Amino acid sequence: MRPLLRLVPDDTKIPFMKGRYAGVITSAILSTLSVILFFYPGLNYTIDFMGGVMAEVRFAAPVDPSQVRSSFDSLHLGEAQVQQFGSASDALVRLSTTARAEEIRPQIQGVLDKNFQGAEIRSLDVVGAKVSGELLRDGLTATAMALIGIFSWIWFRFDWQYGVGLTATLVLDATKTIGFYGVTQLPFDLNALAALLILVGFSVTDKVVVYDRIRENLRKFKTMPLRQVIDVSINQTLSRTVATSLTVLLSILPLAIIGRGSVQFFAITMVFGIIVGTTSSIFIASPILLFLGEKRLRTVAPPEPARELVQPGQARGGAA
Repeated sequence: MRPLLRLVPDDTKIPFMKGRYAGVITSAILSTLSVILFFYPGLNYTIDFMGGVMAEVRFAAPVDPSQVRSSFDSLHLGEAQVQQFGSASDALVRLSTTARAEEIRPQIQGVLDKNFQGAEIRSLDVVGAKVSGELLRDGLTATAMALIGIFSWIWFRFDWQYGVGLTATLVLDATKTIGFYGVTQLPFDLNALAALLILVGFSVTDKVVVYDRIRENLRKFKTMPLRQVIDVSINQTLSRTVATSLTVLLSILPLAIIGRGSVQFFAITMVFGIIVGTTSSIFIASPILLFLGEKRLRTVAPPEPARELVQPGQARGGAA
């Protein structure tokens, strides 16, 4: 039974591998810039990784972040960082202090009552420096172990060329997501790390589908060049890739638009990651496989020698 709606026609024949160099070079440049952004200006770490106090405050009217910052500086509880989110009446205030929650809450509320009538503390989180360091170390360890596990499984399931191609693409995807945080200065917390790992899993699923079709077509078309096999395979799975990505994107997009706080930041990261993960399956993972496997995954049989044509009435030995 044919589906009522097909996002990609069955006879699509897009030569994706013509742009293989442009795709890989562009991705490498973006990932390099992302690494630079990781160090300068750096990520907007929250107290999850830096330690300190983070208060979510709702004001009775729109406020100027600089005014809020100067008011909190009067507490002498460390440098105050203020970031608005959702609306001009909501703000996240971070203080680099080691004070306990029961000590800091009355002081914060006192500043709000004095300078911003009607403001309220919606949430207050305190994380110690030791805990934040452990969270950062555990988060990086979990990410590294996930990449190693994925590489090992793909190598076992396919060939090493697939494993290298997939792992390299995931690293490029992850670095671009980190660069996205560096550009936008969205709060980088445990939710951001969870979004990064989810995107790695989503990206793996899509790339495994494409790789599996490539492997099937290598067996089916035994003399077809690897470049052409990859193009055919991508076109065959393009409808599934677009449908899956579009479904997830439409489900998460409302949260990115109307969400608030950490939920909105998480959704924005997911939207960016879905776009990056989907395009990388075509323009990065597949070209890397072509570069690595052109001499190994596809061995084209040599052409058969031409047979001598025999004229009618003439014997093979040349006798009339």
